[in-house]
Amino acid sequence: QTYLTAGPKEARAWTIHQGWTAPQAAGVIHTDFQKGFIKAEVISYADLVEAGSVAAVRAAGKARIEGKDYVMADGDVVE
Repeated sequence: QTYLTAGPKEARAWTIHQGWTAPQAAGVIHTDFQKGFIKAEVISYADLVEAGSVAAVRAAGKARIEGKDYVMADGDVVE
Protein backbone atom coordinates (compact mmCIF):
# COMPACT_ATOMS: atom_id res chain seq x y z
CA GLN A 1 0.00 0.00 0.00
CA THR A 2 0.99 3.64 -0.29
CA TYR A 3 0.98 6.62 2.00
CA LEU A 4 1.78 10.21 1.13
CA THR A 5 3.80 12.95 2.76
CA ALA A 6 2.99 16.56 2.00
CA GLY A 7 4.88 19.69 2.84
CA PRO A 8 5.41 23.17 1.48
CA LYS A 9 8.17 22.06 -0.91
CA GLU A 10 7.03 18.64 -2.14
CA ALA A 11 4.54 15.80 -1.93
CA ARG A 12 5.76 12.23 -2.15
CA ALA A 13 4.36 8.70 -2.16
CA TRP A 14 5.95 5.95 -0.04
CA THR A 15 5.34 2.21 -0.40
CA ILE A 16 4.76 0.25 2.81
CA HIS A 17 3.46 -3.19 3.76
CA GLN A 18 -0.20 -3.55 4.63
CA GLY A 19 -0.72 -3.52 8.39
CA TRP A 20 2.30 -1.37 9.19
CA THR A 21 2.03 1.09 12.05
CA ALA A 22 2.79 4.79 11.76
CA PRO A 23 6.32 4.42 13.25
CA GLN A 24 7.14 1.65 10.77
CA ALA A 25 5.93 3.85 7.92
CA ALA A 26 8.05 6.73 9.22
CA GLY A 27 11.05 4.39 9.17
CA VAL A 28 10.75 4.08 5.39
CA ILE A 29 11.68 7.76 5.15
CA HIS A 30 14.49 7.59 7.73
CA THR A 31 15.25 5.21 10.62
CA ASP A 32 15.65 8.16 13.00
CA PHE A 33 11.99 9.06 12.36
CA GLN A 34 10.96 5.56 13.45
CA LYS A 35 13.12 5.63 16.58
CA GLY A 36 11.91 9.07 17.67
CA PHE A 37 8.28 8.71 16.60
CA ILE A 38 5.76 10.33 18.94
CA LYS A 39 2.72 11.21 16.81
CA ALA A 40 1.63 12.00 13.27
CA GLU A 41 -0.99 14.28 11.76
CA VAL A 42 -3.00 12.07 9.39
CA ILE A 43 -5.47 13.12 6.71
CA SER A 44 -7.38 10.80 4.41
CA TYR A 45 -6.69 11.27 0.72
CA ALA A 46 -10.43 11.52 0.02
CA ASP A 47 -10.79 14.36 2.55
CA LEU A 48 -7.82 16.18 1.00
CA VAL A 49 -9.24 15.95 -2.51
CA GLU A 50 -12.68 17.08 -1.31
CA ALA A 51 -11.33 20.02 0.71
CA GLY A 52 -8.67 21.08 -1.79
CA SER A 53 -5.86 21.78 0.67
CA VAL A 54 -4.36 20.59 3.93
CA ALA A 55 -5.39 23.87 5.55
CA ALA A 56 -9.01 23.34 4.50
CA VAL A 57 -9.00 19.79 5.91
CA ARG A 58 -7.68 21.14 9.22
CA ALA A 59 -10.31 23.91 9.23
CA ALA A 60 -13.02 21.28 8.70
CA GLY A 61 -11.71 19.32 11.71
CA LYS A 62 -10.88 16.23 9.67
CA ALA A 63 -7.15 16.06 10.42
CA ARG A 64 -6.31 13.47 13.09
CA ILE A 65 -3.39 13.11 15.48
CA GLU A 66 -2.40 9.44 15.63
CA GLY A 67 0.06 7.70 17.95
CA LYS A 68 2.45 4.77 17.80
CA ASP A 69 -0.26 2.10 17.52
CA TYR A 70 -2.01 3.62 14.50
CA VAL A 71 -2.17 1.19 11.55
CA MET A 72 -1.66 3.08 8.32
CA ALA A 73 -4.44 3.02 5.72
CA ASP A 74 -3.83 3.07 1.99
CA GLY A 75 -3.76 6.69 0.82
CA ASP A 76 -3.17 8.30 4.21
CA VAL A 77 -1.58 11.74 3.92
CA VAL A 78 0.90 12.49 6.71
CA GLU A 79 2.44 15.84 7.46
